[in-house]
Amino acid sequence: MVAFFYLLMCILGTVFPYWAFLPWFFENGLNIHLLLTEASPAIAAFAWLDVVISALVLLVFIWVDGKRNKMSMLWLPTLGTLVVGVSLGLPLFLLMREWQMSSSER
Repeated sequence: MVAFFYLLMCILGTVFPYWAFLPWFFENGLNIHLLLTEASPAIAAFAWLDVVISALVLLVFIWVDGKRNKMSMLWLPTLGTLVVGVSLGLPLFLLMREWQMSSSER
């Protein structure tokens, strides 16, 4: 049951952030300057810093806990974190960890 939840969160964690980002991207293209300019208010900076720090912590957790549990394919949640964000990387890692733990119990 928990594996299903993690899988569902992988899907939602990919769809919702891109659902919010893609309309802006299609209108403005890959305009990094505009993206950073629109993120200049203090509240936006707070949100960006929160996301960046959370992603860094997650990347360390993926590799430390993944190695400790002898997991393979750690590049997959790492890539998910870097390309989509924590909203995909975390549930994907937890799903893979759940599968690893389930296969170890057998």
